[in-house]
Formats: sequence, structure tokens, C-alpha cells
Amino acid sequence: MISMALLSLQLFDPYKIDVNRIPEAIFTELSQPCIAARIKPGMKVAITCGSQGISNIALITKNIVDFVKSKGAYLFIIPAMGSHGGATAEGQRALIEGYSVTEGFVGCPIVSSMETVVIGKSEEGHEVRIDRNAAEADAIIVSGRIKPHTDFRGTYESGLMKMMTIGLGKREGADICHEKGFGHMHHMVPLFARCILKNAPIALGLGIMENAYYETCKITALEPEEFEAQEPILLEEARSHLPIIQFDSTDVLVVDRIGKDISGDGMDPNITGASPCSPHITGGIKAQRTVILDLTTATHGAAFGIGATHTITRRLFNKIDYEATYINAITCTVLDFVRIPLILDTDREAIQLAVRTCNGIDKQQPRIVRVADRVHTHEIWISEGMKEEAEKNPHLEILSPPEACSFDKDGNLW
Repeated sequence: MISMALLSLQLFDPYKIDVNRIPEAIFTELSQPCIAARIKPGMKVAITCGSQGISNIALITKNIVDFVKSKGAYLFIIPAMGSHGGATAEGQRALIEGYSVTEGFVGCPIVSSMETVVIGKSEEGHEVRIDRNAAEADAIIVSGRIKPHTDFRGTYESGLMKMMTIGLGKREGADICHEKGFGHMHHMVPLFARCILKNAPIALGLGIMENAYYETCKITALEPEEFEAQEPILLEEARSHLPIIQFDSTDVLVVDRIGKDISGDGMDPNITGASPCSPHITGGIKAQRTVILDLTTATHGAAFGIGATHTITRRLFNKIDYEATYINAITCTVLDFVRIPLILDTDREAIQLAVRTCNGIDKQQPRIVRVADRVHTHEIWISEGMKEEAEKNPHLEILSPPEACSFDKDGNLW
């Protein structure tokens, strides 16, 4: 039996906006004269809502709605998520409703459609598409989280520029933007976004940032003219908040669950380490073998990211919705992310096989790290083989003595 010790990563910046202060923070940002003047009485306003599990997203969206209502405008929510949700209007609506972004809670209609219109051409001649309902609105508020992307590096990664390009572009827009692959996304995202800023009724943006504990730590309102200059600054700030694993390497990385609600790749290679599926990413922990035990409920069977691992459980395999999983892979043109790894019946067997197939390691004292998922890394399990290394790391605190792994009668971890 492998002994484990519970660790807490203590040196993440703990600053956050208290949940009770989020409404105040949003109203303060949106009430700036240059921002507030862009929403006028009688306007029809579309607000974007994405798919990747932004903390407090229902509360944030509700308070954007409340502000727009206070200006005398009419509004609706647009699920803005490219091909997620199985690339169907019903699937995309279900995703945001799973985050409690419901008509009853936010207080306005959700208008979910996959229909797009061409709103212009890029400087290089590409057709640029956005959601038809958004295009026909008087104003669009682009709300989204700013953070490092899981598959490419650039001046603009995940944020407002990508929310316009991929999110509002729906599957058709995402297909066009992804055609050359992730190696070109650093160029395509701003290329398409500039066309959207020029030709669509973008009124303002609300950039959301989270700390390493998955808590809202910054909310910034931007005029559309500020997107290009300000988003790169916010991206670098967001990069400093990544919930990294405080080891350079490990023999085996065990991830309890992955899902599209956690990361576009199910798990974030910025944290869990690059793989052959994410060649444009550097950073994250380096592991010889990676094990994934389960899918999140909120991913609705979309198992994008399993191809970046080596072993999975039959529990996970039985939950896969292949249509939802494959559509996402086809749209972004990265089929490797959905290849099926070795399937083992239990958690114990999946971990044991990963250890057995590592090369050049101490099989009696393997170095193993276990995390819950991409966003919950403040507490991690490590094997006894990493205890000495952890004790020398000022960023880590060991919270418990080594203890045997707790498997239930079916061979699965508690």
C-alpha cells in the first residue's frame, strides 16, 4: 500500500472579493460615466455567458442584468461558447442553467441559438460570424473570465477577445477560426475580434479574474476601444494567480475529475503539465503517467481531454457522451484530445498500472501527486516518496503524517 501525506499549498495570494460585495463591485465598475453612457433607455441588450464554470457566474450575470434594467434597457442572455454543449441550442442553454444562470434567477430571458450571421470580413478576408440574436441587438455586453489558455500562447488568450471570436461565433465561427489549428490561434483570435469590434454593436466588456482558490478577485469594466490594450495587461495579472502544483515533476499524477466546466481541456496543462495534445503549452508539473478517475457532473458526458492521460477508470468511460465529446474535438481540430486511454476497472488498478509502466523510477517508493481537479489544488495528496522534497519546499506545508490510501471495497479512492 502506498502511504500518502496531505499537503496544503500555503503561498497562493488569498485576496478575493467577498461574495456579498460582488454586486457593489459590478455596479461601481458599470457606473463609470464612460461605461454607463453606452447603455440607453429602450435599448435591446445581449449579455454573453460562457461555459467554463466561472466562480459566482450566476451572481455576476444577475447583477449585470440588474444594472442594465436600471438604465431602462431590455436585455437577454446569450450562451456564448463555440461548440460546447454538443453544439446545440438546448445543450448550451443546459450548460449555463447548470451554473444557476436561469431565467428565474437572473431575471431575463435566455436566448440560445446556433444560428450565426456574417458581420464582416477580417483583414485577411475571412468571413467573421457571430450569433444572430446578438448581432441584431442594439448593444452587446461581453462578460468573460480572463486567464491563460490551455492550448495556445499569445497576447490574447482566454478573455473578452476570445469570447467574441469563439463564444459569439458559435460552432460556425469557431470552425473558421480553428481551421489552421491552435498554432495559429494567437493570430486568429485578435484578427477576428478586431472585425467584431468594428462591425458588431459591442457596448462594453466585463473582465472577470479569479485567484488560485477559484474565487473572484477582480472585476473590470472596459470600453470596447480598450479591449486590445488592456486585456494583455489583465492576462499577465491572471497568469500570476494560476493554482500551480508546487513540484517540478512527479512519476504519476492522479486527477480525481475533469470536465468542460473546469477547463476547456478538462484539466489545465498550465497546471497539470503539457502533453502531446498541448504542444504549444509550457509549464505545469511534468509527470511520466497521468491518471484520470472521473468526469464532473456538469460536463454532461463531454470528456474532452481524456486523450492527454494514460489510464482512466471504467466509471469514467461509462459516462462519456461521444457526440458532445467528438463535436468539440472536430471543431477545434484536435482529435488527440479524445483518444481513449487504457481503461481499468478501479481507481486502484488505474494507479497501479500507471506506476508499473513508469521507467527508471523507484517502484517501492513512487512519487505520486493526487489533485481533485484543475481548480482545487490548495490541498493535494502526495506519496511518501515525495515527503522529503515537500519538507524542503517553503511553498508547502505537510498537514498529516503518512497514512495508507483509503480504497473502498470496490477498489476506489474515498
